[in-house]
Amino acid sequence: MPSRDPHDPGYRRLNYCRYADDWLLGFTGPKREAEEIKDKIGRFLRDELRLELSEEKTLITHGRTQSARFLGYETVVLDNDTKHDHRGQRSINAQIGLKVPADVIRAKCRPYMHHGRPIRRTERTVDSDFSIVAQYQAESRGIAGYYQLAFNLHRLGRLKYVMERSLTKALARKYRVHVSKVYRRYRRYRTVLKTDQGLRRGLQVTVERGKGKRPLVAQWGGISLKRKIRIGSLDDQPAQVWNSGRNEIVKRLLADTCEMCGPHDGIEVHHIRHLKDLNVRGRAAKPAWAQMMAARRRKTLVVCRVCHEGIHYSGRPSRQNS
Repeated sequence: MPSRDPHDPGYRRLNYCRYADDWLLGFTGPKREAEEIKDKIGRFLRDELRLELSEEKTLITHGRTQSARFLGYETVVLDNDTKHDHRGQRSINAQIGLKVPADVIRAKCRPYMHHGRPIRRTERTVDSDFSIVAQYQAESRGIAGYYQLAFNLHRLGRLKYVMERSLTKALARKYRVHVSKVYRRYRRYRTVLKTDQGLRRGLQVTVERGKGKRPLVAQWGGISLKRKIRIGSLDDQPAQVWNSGRNEIVKRLLADTCEMCGPHDGIEVHHIRHLKDLNVRGRAAKPAWAQMMAARRRKTLVVCRVCHEGIHYSGRPSRQNS
């Protein structure tokens, strides 16, 4: 076992290498020599760094006939005698290529599909149009951005189709219309987006914020699926979509504040089954908590223990006090 003493040199060496758990070596030569290199690396890790090399995960792969899985990519050695450059010479042989794995595409499509067909994400229909479109766009941009070095990036067109169908079905469910009527009813959302590869048709939602403030704009589409050889910048901190389900309720709980009266102790969550239960015809005037939830279009309300008992018992003595 490595030393836990931070002053021990062995501890410092282990700490320095803690991020080197995923690595890949390229080697040209016979398999026997590759196995010798693997044994030497294993001895170095064991003797010098006090680390163990996993035999199950440390594989020797023939690059031209197989692919090596590394950081979510499939790494291959390209081999195509029919691919020529402008001089007529073979141009890609022995070059390293990165691919989007087929199982990754299926896994990314799975949350938006059921029985092989795109479905709506019903839990998102309680959000605004702006939040629904922005959330779908952020998820699509993140996947396409991570795999933008893959030469088969165009395969993500399948994911784009599935997500777009799921998005339109979610909007159709939100307003109780058929999918075929979504674009006709919200024609103002149809727009032409400017991209690096030209104009693309997509969806756009604009929320006006009054004088002196720029409107909020959420777009779907316009994400390029063209491979990039070099990446100038990586958008790894997308804008926060505030009403995006679980993330929002976690942030509200971490605030540790009652949303009705303000104290910071005994925080609980009041939850209702359906938003339509807040607007029942013939019922007396809604209490303050119901008005707050209806205004926010949220099925959860973070409250303290006193306010929570007031919601459930409405002035009647609680079971704890009876």
